[in-house]
Amino acid sequence: MPVLLDLTHTSHSRARTGIQRVTRSLHTALGSGAVALTHDPHAGLWRELEPWENKNLTADSASSRRGAAWPLSAKLRGISRRWLGRSSHLHAQFSTLDSSGGLIVPEVFSAATAAAFPALFAATTGPRVALFHDAIALKFPELTPAKTVARFPAYLRELLAFDGIAAVSEDSRDSLRDYWRWLNVPSPPPVEALPLGVDLPSLPPSPPATASTQPPTILSVGSLEGRKNHLALLDACEQLWASGARFELRLIGLTQPQTGRTALARVQALQAAGRPLRYDGPATDAALATAYAGCAFTVYPSLIEGFGLPVIESLAQGKPCICSARGALGESARGGGCLALDSVDSASLGSAIGRLLAQPAELVALASAARARQFRTWSDYAASLTAWMRMLKRLS
Repeated sequence: MPVLLDLTHTSHSRARTGIQRVTRSLHTALGSGAVALTHDPHAGLWRELEPWENKNLTADSASSRRGAAWPLSAKLRGISRRWLGRSSHLHAQFSTLDSSGGLIVPEVFSAATAAAFPALFAATTGPRVALFHDAIALKFPELTPAKTVARFPAYLRELLAFDGIAAVSEDSRDSLRDYWRWLNVPSPPPVEALPLGVDLPSLPPSPPATASTQPPTILSVGSLEGRKNHLALLDACEQLWASGARFELRLIGLTQPQTGRTALARVQALQAAGRPLRYDGPATDAALATAYAGCAFTVYPSLIEGFGLPVIESLAQGKPCICSARGALGESARGGGCLALDSVDSASLGSAIGRLLAQPAELVALASAARARQFRTWSDYAASLTAWMRMLKRLS
């Protein structure tokens, strides 16, 4: 039986944030086992996706815009449906869908979408599940956009309306449980830790080259924002460059306007000074795969993550990763292939980068450990998620 899949935000954006990449990957893995839905605020109803929205899900393009974008024609179409009284007809179409498989909400939903959930919940006969990605807005409000911080407590309360919460890591699971315990919530829905999948490369990754006249490339994938800790990484690399180390640093990810401006300014200053630093901005999946293939190893300097997809993606490509040993990142690192650090300050990052640059044997050993790991695919993740859903009881 198919599940209903809420893609209200992702179907209206071509950005490649972590959550949107998870959402797209889950949609692809579920395939014909899911019916994709969106809340149309212009028509004032839930409906299946239109062709232009499906195209947003599959387009291999990168956008620097995080927010949703609706073409004027789609807005007018929705408004006309509302004015002409066709909403009831569309509701009737929606009511014919088989909802016994339940509902999955993989995105961090807005207040407007939350306000529309009662109608969707009422039409869903199976269990209703939301993915929970992280509690970063609670733990690091100073590194989180102000609007996200203001919205977050209400979002955590709204999750109580679901029949189950699929947390992307043990750390995220524990954070949500602890918050609800602090609120003295009497009977919260069950929260299960279901680690995410990864896109495995089509060919076995090759070991890193042992001899080359070109300086190695160190890759860091992740949006430029406060909690990603790029300032510490850039300081570490500048100290290494100043000491004569030869390598290129390549950054991939969009810039968060509020919390990433300082890091972007630092990138531009180092580039102006002639340092071998490349910043690509957001990248397509194909470009990202090429970047992984061309690097010697990766660095993910983030202070805190709900999961840390770039760590697993790096390891799946056979490329070692320097990252934090704490929280969800420590969970990803524990299987091998990572140089996991107790602290990701500039001194610790610089020492770790210098160590791998100077000790090719250790880099080869870490790459071998990465290639020896077994990773969950997105199909594995979709199967475990839907299997867990079938065991849930409706709370109301």
